[in-house]
Amino acid sequence: MYISFAGIIFMFVSIGLILLSRHKLKGLLAMITAIMAYLFLFVGGIIIFYIVFSGPTG
Repeated sequence: MYISFAGIIFMFVSIGLILLSRHKLKGLLAMITAIMAYLFLFVGGIIIFYIVFSGPTG
């Protein structure tokens, strides 16, 4: 259960970082923030994918 919460939190963090990098930051800092955001998005997506397709337990 807690790992799914981590996936959801990673998704929300990635949304915030993408918006920040596109609208508020410029140059190298925007690129670094965007890379971090897309890494969070990828990891969050992998976690959510695993949780959904692992099926019910017990």
